[in-house]
Order: sequence, then structure tokens, then C-alpha cells
Amino acid sequence: QETAEQAEGLERVPLQAVNHCDRSLREMDTEAILARHPQIALVDELAHTNVPGSVRNKRYEDVEVILAAGIDVFSTLNIQHIESLNDLVAKLTGIVVRERIPDRLLDEADEVIVVDVTPETLQERLQEGKIYAPEKIEQSLHNFFKRRNLIALRELAFREIADNLEETADGDSSRYCSVHERVLVCVSTYANSSQLLRRGARLASQMKGRLYAVFVEHPDRFLTKDETLYLEICEHFCKEFGGEFLRVTSSDIPKAIAEVAHRNLITQVVLGQSQKSRLALLLRGSTVQQLMRYLKAVDLHIIATNKT
Repeated sequence: QETAEQAEGLERVPLQAVNHCDRSLREMDTEAILARHPQIALVDELAHTNVPGSVRNKRYEDVEVILAAGIDVFSTLNIQHIESLNDLVAKLTGIVVRERIPDRLLDEADEVIVVDVTPETLQERLQEGKIYAPEKIEQSLHNFFKRRNLIALRELAFREIADNLEETADGDSSRYCSVHERVLVCVSTYANSSQLLRRGARLASQMKGRLYAVFVEHPDRFLTKDETLYLEICEHFCKEFGGEFLRVTSSDIPKAIAEVAHRNLITQVVLGQSQKSRLALLLRGSTVQQLMRYLKAVDLHIIATNKT
């Protein structure tokens, strides 16, 4: 209600009806916005997932269409909706956030404004019905909106600000030109590759560097349909982070990774802990050990993951 009151006097584009499971639901009418063609469009909840059956899956995809038409957009999102922070948010809060946006959207924005409130203020607004409908208030306070979660998310937002302050410092950008940090994520068909890509993207962002991902395919092993699909998802994921996805064929995986690293002047390598048995590690050594021999001047980041 408070938000609706503040919007009084502004022209509104009526929502469109979308039928789903015999129900009529309301969504933003992107085509109507394009037809109206205002100078500026205010679009709430950038990370929102559209109703199944909509032209596009995510609201941020609708916003990209609006921007491409030459219309400026002011939008909103919460810190937990940033893709590269998803694993960290889940670790801090115990909740996996499903609605997320690619980090590149923040990089492409002309301006990002951080709105900070204390956890106490946010809980107070929630209790007053200024965020959710009354029937959702108690559930929210005992789940995502617990005080400890809000404190952790607020600190995470502050860290994001600190990480990006250097980018906006007047006259100081030239000092990064000689660093050229390059992060290489080693992708496999194991389910933890998406986690590795997020960590690699985060590292590249913090270091103001470039992101690469590599998959080494063994010439004598054929990928299953599911493995092929998973690698396509990883490639799409990498590109969403603004990275370059590389595929090479070799029977010597550590050597192939090292060659890719040398060829692309990689300074940081991210990979998961070994999935090999203890016996295999004793007989043939780990990928990490071999990479340490090949890449003496490169930092290795070993990410602990659950074996699947």
C-alpha cells in the first residue's frame, strides 16, 4: 500500500493476463510498454520469474528488450538475487534463492544505488505489512527474514560496495592495466561445476580480471546425452558471467589444462577437490599435484565440494 501511494500520479501500464493451470495470472505487459515508448520505465523486481507460458522466462529478459528499444529502465533487486553470490547466500542463510539475475546486468547498468536499512527497520516494515501480505508475515519472519540472515545479507552488500569502489575511483583505473588477472575454471561433468563457475566468476570480479572456463574431453570417452546437456548449461552459465568457454580434447587432462592456462596467460586456476579414490591417487597422483608441477607461477584454488 505504501509503495502504491508513492506511485500515485505516475502513469501505469496495465498488467496483462496470462493463463496457467486454469488460472488467470497477471504479468508485466512488455509489448504495451514498447508501444507506449516512454523515456523511462520503472520496473520492480528485476529477478522475478514470469508465469509459465509468458514470452520470456525472466523479467530481466523483458527489461533487456525494453532497453534495446531505447527506453531507460529503473529497476530493483535484493543482494541475494545476484547469481555469483548464490552459493554464499545459501551458506549464510541455509536457503537457496531461486530467482537470480546474471552479474553482467549490474556491470552494464549506468548506475547502481544501494539502499541500506538496518535489520530492525526491515523487520519492522515487514510486521507493518509494507513488504508482504499479512498472511505471509509470520512465515517470513521465521525463515528468510530472521535477524541473523538480514545481518549477514547486509554485510554481504557492504562487501559488494567495497569490492567495486576501486572501479569508480577517479583517475585510478589505469593502475589496473598492468595486472591482467585471468581466472580459469576447470569444468567437468560432475554436478559441482556450476558452483565452481560461480566461485571463479566471483574471483574474477574481485580481481577486476577476465574469466575463462575449460572442459577437457577424453578422446576415447563418449559423453552421455545428460553430460552433453550439462556442459551446454555450464557454457551458457560461463557466458552469462561474461566469460569465455573453451573445449579441448586430450587424454592427459592436467597437461591440457596447463597448456590452456599458458596459452591464455592464466594467473588463477579454480578446480574442485579430486573425485578419485585413495588408491587411484596413490597410483597416479592427483590433478592438483600435477598442475602444481606444470603451473609453478599460477595460484590454484581448490574448492571443497560434496562428491556425487
